[in-house]
Amino acid sequence: MLNPGLLPVSPGVLVASPDALFRRHIVNTLHSGRWPVQEALGGADALGKLEGGSCQLLLLDRRLPDLDVEELLQIIKLRFPGIEVILLDPETGKPVLSTAASPVAAPVLHTLEKVVGSSMAPHADRAGEPVKRDAPLVEPLDGMIGNSPVMQRLYRLARLVAPRPTTVLLVGATGTGKELVARAIHKLSPRALRPFIVVNCAAIPEALLESELFGHVRGAFTGAVQSHLGRIHAAQGGTLFLDEVGELPLGMQAKLLRFLDQKEVQRLGSQDVFQVDVRVIAATNADLARRVAERQFRDDLYYRLAAFPIPLPALPERSADILLLAEHFIAECAGAAGIGAPVLSAEAVTLLQRQPWKGNVRELQHIIERAMILAEDGPIIQPEHLALIPGWNGRDLSLANSPMLRRN
Repeated sequence: MLNPGLLPVSPGVLVASPDALFRRHIVNTLHSGRWPVQEALGGADALGKLEGGSCQLLLLDRRLPDLDVEELLQIIKLRFPGIEVILLDPETGKPVLSTAASPVAAPVLHTLEKVVGSSMAPHADRAGEPVKRDAPLVEPLDGMIGNSPVMQRLYRLARLVAPRPTTVLLVGATGTGKELVARAIHKLSPRALRPFIVVNCAAIPEALLESELFGHVRGAFTGAVQSHLGRIHAAQGGTLFLDEVGELPLGMQAKLLRFLDQKEVQRLGSQDVFQVDVRVIAATNADLARRVAERQFRDDLYYRLAAFPIPLPALPERSADILLLAEHFIAECAGAAGIGAPVLSAEAVTLLQRQPWKGNVRELQHIIERAMILAEDGPIIQPEHLALIPGWNGRDLSLANSPMLRRN
């Protein structure tokens, strides 16, 4: 938020922290010193606001919920070399690392240092000891692996919303596990014993989509030789999962909005209206806010679906989980093949951790499966067994260079 009374020559400041009290204290402190201040909830949010180009100084909480601070500092150094960073201890407000040597940042740092002490009281208990911010680990959702900070946040959000009838919007790239999360929310909800119905909005032709969702009676259209109960009605008492909801045609978006508002279903060719009790979880890999701006998606439907948005991190955002996931997929493949599970060599682990993983967890799963085939049931997976990773040329590994294939 910008302070409207500030002079335009003042440097823009961004404070990034998951702690609302800490952010509010810093914002109030700097506003009193006449600096324009914005807030970010974490590392990814901070990067998005830095893209706007209005900030010259970043005040960064050293404990972030989504990104490793050291990695974030490297990203900022590469992408925003003109941004100065002050890394703060949220328990004291004191800087623990600072690049703030310039005249731009020095007054801000001086202002912060003056208010350290009793003014940081919101972060201390009655005995004067800092409040501990380390929370116990949240149990992973069913079918999901990893305890990185971004995954812990995902588990917590899913468990918070699961008992409620609130509509959920899962946002994440392909291969991040949106359907797994949707099924986990359903299993944790009071609807767990009722149906979980999946509709892939991108896979059903537009001409058939209304019938698939709402159903039809016999004779409603050419070829309707018998009545059909739509998938919404089939989910009665349970959960309807709308995958790739961003691909819905505009006409169908209006009908879906009416269903969400009225909880009513009217089959094609019928005047009868049925009340239904269905919880909706939607998922998309598209930027729905951008599609709304481009008039490709209804804004009223977007706000209705995004009652409780949950972001799913891409695999590179949870690099600490890569080894856990790889070992899980190795055990799965070994069990299916009836062989002993091989281990990853140190070089293979390094190679896995260096990949961009544009296909996310699904891509990692396929790479491990292919590596085990190339390893010929051997006890160790070596870098050459991962040679099918697209675009890898760090050691000139290619399928043709695989020792296993050269022997053949």
